[in-house]
Amino acid sequence: MTGRGTVLVFGTMGQTPFAGIAWQVLQYLEGFRRLGFDVYYVEDTDTWPFDPVRNAVCDDCRYAVGFIDGLMEEFGFADRWVYRSGATDRTYGLSDARFAAILERADALVNLTGATILREEHRRVPVRIYLETDPVLPQIEVAQGRRFTIDVLAAHTHHFTFGENLGAPDCTVPLSDFKYFATRQPVVVEWWSPADRRPAAPGDSFTTIGNWVQSGKDTEWNGEIYRWSKHLEFLKFIDLPSLTAQRFELALSQIDADAIRLLEAHGWHVVDAVLLSCDVDRYRDYIRGSLGELTVAKDQNIRLRSGWFSDRSACYLAAGRPVITQDTAFGNILPVGEGLFAFSDMDGILDALERIGADYQRQSAKAREIADQYFKAERVVGDMARVVGL
Repeated sequence: MTGRGTVLVFGTMGQTPFAGIAWQVLQYLEGFRRLGFDVYYVEDTDTWPFDPVRNAVCDDCRYAVGFIDGLMEEFGFADRWVYRSGATDRTYGLSDARFAAILERADALVNLTGATILREEHRRVPVRIYLETDPVLPQIEVAQGRRFTIDVLAAHTHHFTFGENLGAPDCTVPLSDFKYFATRQPVVVEWWSPADRRPAAPGDSFTTIGNWVQSGKDTEWNGEIYRWSKHLEFLKFIDLPSLTAQRFELALSQIDADAIRLLEAHGWHVVDAVLLSCDVDRYRDYIRGSLGELTVAKDQNIRLRSGWFSDRSACYLAAGRPVITQDTAFGNILPVGEGLFAFSDMDGILDALERIGADYQRQSAKAREIADQYFKAERVVGDMARVVGL
């Protein structure tokens, strides 16, 4: 055991065994490890796992366990994880006795994405961090008096959010008695470069990875409906390929054949995000093989100006890939205009493309510089540790 204390990172790699989730978790684990903490990955929910082979949520956790086990072995956490099946209540990785002992001595837990409903034994950990990667909806639900959300938040001692503009004069996300500390995705910068540390040769496409349609999380606030699904924002810019010679490729899941035909008819290239996301190396290679990222944000973050910034976009920056993304007011916190560009309309995208094309090497270097200065894992995790007194 190391000298700085024991930290448990609660996540959902088995519930959602895809590369984007895995990289998010792994970079938190590595950040705490590099700071000298005794760190463990914990998945202890009542949720059944998703099996990509069956393309279904099921009570068979073999795929989930194999996915976690392989990653923990590869990244040096082989004896530092536990997964409890929501279907059978059986645990994998650490034994029940060892997990109970580690939970008993833990100094802090990090509830990544706030996905774990803390049970009594979890609540005995003295520092309990609610780490919100998707702001807006929880704040609105608290303002509406939704008891479930209030109780989930109240089970934690500290609350962090990727909504770094919350509380700013131009942000209209409702605030409550829960005090939020701003944070962002930690990135292990060298993980996104080739082994020889030279920048990978860029491809010819601006890309992104994600879901096309996501339903069930639209919300109403002050008489306005705020949307969750990003496809509604992409459709506003569907004519982009016809306005430039640049190639654009979208790696998408949760998309039907009609939507693919619509995108391709407008000049977008579409590939399967599920196949890409089942392997963490393939996912990373896709980002490193891109010219940059062109993506959008959720309507909720855009109109309410939460300051949210994507964990995936942070990885593009670390790979030295310039990012062009929809404005959520993150420019109030992060530098924009070189390496990272915020847009509100089509002209903003075209201007960013022109600037990147005029001096790609400079823009690539600036992207990596932003990752190193603002997203470096030791810095981001270290700031969080200081706030909570670790």
